Amino acid sequence: MRLAGEGQIDRSRPVKFRFDGVEYEGLAGDTLASALLANDIRMVARSFKYHRPRGIMTVGSEEPNALVTLGLGPAQDPNVRATMVELSEGLMARPQNCWPSLGFDMLSLNDLAAPFLGAGFYYKTFMWPKAAWEKLYEPFIRRAAGLGALSMEANADRYEKAFAHCDLLVIGAGPAGLMAALAAGRAGADVILCDEDMRTGGRLNAERLEVGGQSGAAWAEAVTAELHEMPNVRVMTRTTVTGAYDQGTYGALERLAPDVAMRPGAPRECFWRIVAKRAVLAAGALERPVGFANNDRPGVMMAGAVRAYVNRWRVSPGRSVAVFGNNDSAHRTAADLIAAGVHVSALIDSRAEARCDLDVPFYAGREVSAVHGGRGVEAISISSISGVEKIQTDTLAVSGGWNPSVHLTCHMNGRPEWNERIAGFIPKEGAIPGMVTAGACRGDFSTRACLEGGLAAAREAMQDLGRSVPEIDLPRAEDSAYDIAPLWVVPGKGRKWLDFQNDVTVKDVRQAATENFQSVEHMKRYTTQGMAPDQGKNSNIGALAVLADATGRSIPETGTTTYRPPFVPVSIAAMGAGGQGKGFAPERFTSSHKASVARGAPMIEAGLWFRPSYFPQKGETHWRQSCDREVRMVREAVGVADVSTLGKIDIQGPDAGAFLDFVYTNMFSTLKVGRVRYGLMLREDGHVMDDGTTARLGQNHYLMTTTTAAAGQVMRHLEFVHQALRPDLDVRFTSVTEQWAQFAVAGPKARDVLNGLLDAPLNDENWPFMSCGSVTLAGVGGRLFRISFSGEHGYEIAVPSRYGDALFRALVSRAEGLGGGPYGMEALNVLRLEKGFITHAEIHGRVTAFDIGMERMMSAKKDCIGKTAASREGLNGPEREQLVGLRPAGEVKMLVAGAHLFNADDAAVRENDQGYVTSVGYSPTLETNLGLGFLRNGRARHGEVVRMVDHLNDVETLCEVCDPVQFDPEGGRMRG
Repeated sequence: MRLAGEGQIDRSRPVKFRFDGVEYEGLAGDTLASALLANDIRMVARSFKYHRPRGIMTVGSEEPNALVTLGLGPAQDPNVRATMVELSEGLMARPQNCWPSLGFDMLSLNDLAAPFLGAGFYYKTFMWPKAAWEKLYEPFIRRAAGLGALSMEANADRYEKAFAHCDLLVIGAGPAGLMAALAAGRAGADVILCDEDMRTGGRLNAERLEVGGQSGAAWAEAVTAELHEMPNVRVMTRTTVTGAYDQGTYGALERLAPDVAMRPGAPRECFWRIVAKRAVLAAGALERPVGFANNDRPGVMMAGAVRAYVNRWRVSPGRSVAVFGNNDSAHRTAADLIAAGVHVSALIDSRAEARCDLDVPFYAGREVSAVHGGRGVEAISISSISGVEKIQTDTLAVSGGWNPSVHLTCHMNGRPEWNERIAGFIPKEGAIPGMVTAGACRGDFSTRACLEGGLAAAREAMQDLGRSVPEIDLPRAEDSAYDIAPLWVVPGKGRKWLDFQNDVTVKDVRQAATENFQSVEHMKRYTTQGMAPDQGKNSNIGALAVLADATGRSIPETGTTTYRPPFVPVSIAAMGAGGQGKGFAPERFTSSHKASVARGAPMIEAGLWFRPSYFPQKGETHWRQSCDREVRMVREAVGVADVSTLGKIDIQGPDAGAFLDFVYTNMFSTLKVGRVRYGLMLREDGHVMDDGTTARLGQNHYLMTTTTAAAGQVMRHLEFVHQALRPDLDVRFTSVTEQWAQFAVAGPKARDVLNGLLDAPLNDENWPFMSCGSVTLAGVGGRLFRISFSGEHGYEIAVPSRYGDALFRALVSRAEGLGGGPYGMEALNVLRLEKGFITHAEIHGRVTAFDIGMERMMSAKKDCIGKTAASREGLNGPEREQLVGLRPAGEVKMLVAGAHLFNADDAAVRENDQGYVTSVGYSPTLETNLGLGFLRNGRARHGEVVRMVDHLNDVETLCEVCDPVQFDPEGGRMRG
């Protein structure tokens, strides 16, 4: 079916590919769709619901029918539009949604049952008998659902993500987009031009129209060459802008050329986040079908697509082509077919006043009422007032008019506006801040109008940016008027298809209206019209017209469905590039990781980090033995723990103190330089978000620490507060968690360990409790904080991360010489339990400052986030569950985190629940199990015995309620 002539293919480079197990040959520059048509492959898929034969219908990403699966094994890629697949050597494609084969599909029996499977039959049929849903209906529906399938094997292909910034983003490289990019580029602006095709030019590649005395394709090639020469312009072909978002941000999916993507290590796709000061949407328009009987048969194509295959790829979609339309696009298709030497069996124009100067059988004021043929078009019926005439043909090119591509302008809740002149919706200007539209996407369909629109859009955008566009002489181009007589559905018997992939017919939409699903959104969901592959590109306007007619409304009164991103399907692997394998759950290691592993420490996940659980020694066969030894070691000598995972946020600026006063419950603006203060942070609803210490390193310089688990959450919170609540404050903050390695040195001999490493000795006078400052170790600058999470005399010392491993080894070596050593997370948990210190096991998102006994930290001298909400009724008072300590008081000495607490004599049922246990551990210091938990009116119940019940593990015991601080309640050990 290949035609003579040049086109935009390379006849000197044949390309072998396989489809449905058979090897074929195409040419370089082909798409899979054009190569299949060149090999006279007409049926390429089956529809979703009825498994009816489907053929290639369009030429771009709007293709509803020709969905195929590419590749095998892990690289298997389903639901790919054949119209968007560039032909490459060895390409392997196969049909999907058919069994056992494309030609003989058993599920095509569904088509015989079509009278029983209309819109909404799922909801009406599978309600009874109730017991059959789980065992029969659901398994059957799940097996039948979907089109293509993944291989379920891990895909090793590489994907990337990237970011770009520009003055002007031009979306679409047709005549309007090229002219906009050229004008902005000559104005000196940073321009990005994106187009989903493999080459620029848009519809100019599909037409025989001239621009500036040369073919449209040649003009587009010349302009593109000039754009490539401009250092301030980036031309991105094979790149579809998929969505428009806040603040000038756009998502874009770039597909790499096949020869590049096949190179070792090369990515297949790249997902871009483009931030543009201004944008020009020049996305063109999509041709729409007309509803008539059997208009879904292979061989029924869009008239514009037929022109593209003939002119660009030099492929004839059929041996005898009939053309049917309600506008001049049909006449242009017939003329191009004749020029290419293809037989035109008939030109049918529904407009009674239409005229034709082509040497073809012409039928004015007539309509195609039906297509005949099983697996493809064999004949068509033409209806008129006088009767029906049958014409033999194997292809039917249809044009029901053009729909501007308004999708991107609707991604921020904008609604398009109805335009009677073109019988279609056009974008509402200003729907996307900073975006202007140009060309066919705003209803200007002539080439001259597109060029003028692109230039005007560029001038408007450049004026907004304070630039001027130099004078540009527009080339001569076709400027014919767009004449259309709306035609949505041809009357007559037979099923008339609106959504080709989802098998939605005119009858289905009318049935939805009859059953009172008259809202466009309700109709869409009831019929599945415009869902999945279509997304309203082909079927939407026709379905709206049918719904409007069925409900007695106009199309603008009926409205449109909501267009949402993405404009085309986007691989999850591209959006989550870098998230495969370990990248899916990143492993973050501290600088002491290797040293800890070398000592045999089992590593556990804590937040996003890996931390040592305990450090086993020779003869220890159980983790408890190691944990107990490490706890005693810290209490009696000295221990070293890596606390680098704590969030560290550097806060600077004249208003840093005021900012901290606003985000913390207590005062920080009064904190002296060189001192540290514990702080409590609330959410806006009055519940505790996080706690930690903040050090004042300078007059306008603070360092905040957060819990490991909440580091990212707190950073986001600070950004929100600064941007949305207190933009008046001059303050900046940066996460420096990874920049500093920090180690806790705790125990009676902690000072001795550090004094052997620091260039200047420590004492109580120059380093009192809760002090901070700069220190040096062997000439390396660091920071020292006298704080303690163990309740012992302790310090935390921080150095740049590159020195972390060396410092950890040095600290541990000196500690071991003094009878101490490293300790892990298990011992750290026991030490803090003995002191009643909280972690996110306690501040889990449902507790207030009152609940944890810190209501006095809410300063009366200032306001803070959550202060008012925390005083609401119900968030304070004896009915609240309050933090308490727990000790076993019964025969069973085991405490279980997550267990619930009840009065000793009450039944262990939900209605009697008094609280719950949050943390437990065995204290070798106190020689008993300890726990922290929340108990109703707990602070008034110290000394009372309650019952702990864990139904899941079948554990029950009595507990004594006590103060959360069960070791050194005066705090003399850490202050002394």
